[in-house]
Amino acid sequence: MKVLGLASYPVQAAATRYRLEQFVQPLREYGIDLSVRPFLSPKTFSQLYKRNAMISTGLGLIEAAVKRASDLARIGTSDVVLVQREAAILGPPFMEWIAAKVFRRPMVLDLDDATYVSYTSPTYGSLGTKLKWFSKTNDLISWSSIVTCGNRSIAEYVTSKGGRAKVIPTVVDTDLFRPVTCRPAGPIVLGWIGTHSTFPYLEAIFPALQKLASQREFILKIVGSGRERVDLPGVNVENVQWQLEREISDFQSFDIGLYPISSAMYAEKWAAGKSGFKAIQYMAVGIPYVASPVGAVAEIGIEGTTHLYASTDGGWLSALDSLIADPERRKKMGTAGRQHVCEHYSLSGQAKKLAEAIKEAAAKGNASR
Repeated sequence: MKVLGLASYPVQAAATRYRLEQFVQPLREYGIDLSVRPFLSPKTFSQLYKRNAMISTGLGLIEAAVKRASDLARIGTSDVVLVQREAAILGPPFMEWIAAKVFRRPMVLDLDDATYVSYTSPTYGSLGTKLKWFSKTNDLISWSSIVTCGNRSIAEYVTSKGGRAKVIPTVVDTDLFRPVTCRPAGPIVLGWIGTHSTFPYLEAIFPALQKLASQREFILKIVGSGRERVDLPGVNVENVQWQLEREISDFQSFDIGLYPISSAMYAEKWAAGKSGFKAIQYMAVGIPYVASPVGAVAEIGIEGTTHLYASTDGGWLSALDSLIADPERRKKMGTAGRQHVCEHYSLSGQAKKLAEAIKEAAAKGNASR
């Protein structure tokens, strides 16, 4: 069975890497040949939110649109079209409409974020909101035979719109994401990995981290903030840019993972739609983490066994202080988290679910022809 995967972003984006690319090989065991076609090139993706690169980005978007049009022929030779979020990051769902209404190909929509919630881009403002065409998600749901959802909150939304939802959490290959055998000596490392858009979540707990630094010695390692500098008086900060080839080793360099999410900072529905993926990554490399109990994050792992929750500055201070003070507890929680991921979030298990979803869509498509 030939499946055309249309992704918004290149492999440098976690959504493409972990919702599509890592399933290419496992799906072959089910007789499914998945070909992934991203909309943006790596270059355009890397400069997408840089104000000083808007002209270059604009040209890159035009080039992306032209290349996406070349995928029309691939739709005609595919048995199923799998759309990760959207085929293009701007404008109406033209390619998806062609696939569903002209070629009449069964479509699987994959949603790992609440893309149906509109927001104002901090880079492009109201213009970005208009071009983003947030209403397209509802159209895609109605055209899809099945929607694979990163968490229960997204699945509930899909169901409310009359769609057929199947929850497939975002996972990692635990043969690659694994604990290190020996941790280097030195101060405890509190770590966070994210993007420029999620960095404000981390900033929200800066006061707690500053107070903690007056009581405990630690390094705050920040990966992917999108900032050249992160100055936090009183805190030893290591700020590095995210790089694909260093992603796993960055996670492995942490002693404790940080996963703050603020439903008050962005739209509450957007925060609730977060997949909780970072929690799975932390557990896979065998480290405990402290998280905000928001959305799917509140449903992943076992509180007190694999991680701790915190909702206030005082809660963050207390949770992190207790983990820093107790290395044996950190070790036990890390081991429990690793076991939990291997048992409940295996790549093979999720590949089976995705294969079933694709075959279900194909069967519906054949029945309607």
